[in-house]
Amino acid sequence: MTDDPLHTPLCDLLGCDVPILLAGMGGVARWELAAAVAEAGGYPTLGMVREDPALIASEVTALRAATDRPFAVNLIPAATDPDLLDTQIECCLDLGTGAFAFFWDVMPDVIARVKQAGCLVLHQVGTIEAASQAENAGVDVLIAQGIEAGGHVHGRSAGFELAQSIRRTSKLPVAVAGGISTGTDLAAALRAGLDGVQCGTAFLATDESFAHDYHKTRVTAADGTDTVLTDAFVLNWPKGAAVRVIGNSVTKALQGRYFGHDPATLPRETIAWDDTQPRLRFSTDSPLRTTTGDLEAMALFAGQGTGAINDIMPAGSRLRDMAETARQILAQEGQSPG
Repeated sequence: MTDDPLHTPLCDLLGCDVPILLAGMGGVARWELAAAVAEAGGYPTLGMVREDPALIASEVTALRAATDRPFAVNLIPAATDPDLLDTQIECCLDLGTGAFAFFWDVMPDVIARVKQAGCLVLHQVGTIEAASQAENAGVDVLIAQGIEAGGHVHGRSAGFELAQSIRRTSKLPVAVAGGISTGTDLAAALRAGLDGVQCGTAFLATDESFAHDYHKTRVTAADGTDTVLTDAFVLNWPKGAAVRVIGNSVTKALQGRYFGHDPATLPRETIAWDDTQPRLRFSTDSPLRTTTGDLEAMALFAGQGTGAINDIMPAGSRLRDMAETARQILAQEGQSPG
């Protein structure tokens, strides 16, 4: 037991000190960032979407060398070739991975496979229907993602509205994601009866993030009104998959036609590179430390909470600042989340 007002049952389930989860941002949430979040008391997710199993193995190994705290591996079944997904899961299970974080379509067979291996499953959802499907499939934690979120956005509801609706009908722990970047946001989530928060943008703009410095700097200079929700950056994902990005030359060229783009008809034009891997205009790839080329035209993911992120700092410092601010707010109100 603990008298920390931030300690919720989700902390006990996941083995973390505070209910602040690192979103499994593809390419960005690598071992260095995950370790920093874990060591500061949060719960990290490695972003391994469509990655080669060899990279997954090296990232998991490096993370375990840096911390003995628990973590999850994020995979996106609906946006991954089935054969690759199978080898990814097999690799994780062989490594003894204790938890998975899934997103987008709920795939009961995939959930059952890792649950049968004794793993925890977190599932990010964008609708009440998806939450119900995930709960029925046996997941352990629901992450309600609001339309305010950066990166891929599943639903069209405000995060707190969705999370509280799910909370009323679900028996599972519910965390909220989307625009969460401050201790005030965390305190509001706990006051609302939620079990925790998940943050992406707030941790993208940190020293340990694998995002390119250009992307980090654009995040710190932007606010929520600079972001755009569009399905134009859809190569590598199913048709209609929307993302929230910082507006750039690509979104400006859309002239307000933000939706209705078909990956089958979009041009395949290389605009950047990661080593020998081409990065295409309209792809879901964001600029990483290793990326060279036209970074401005890439998907610069950011949520509507970006206005509160004004500098690049160590991830542990950002997490501790969030936690301390939330503690102060809750203490002033004399409220504990129980």
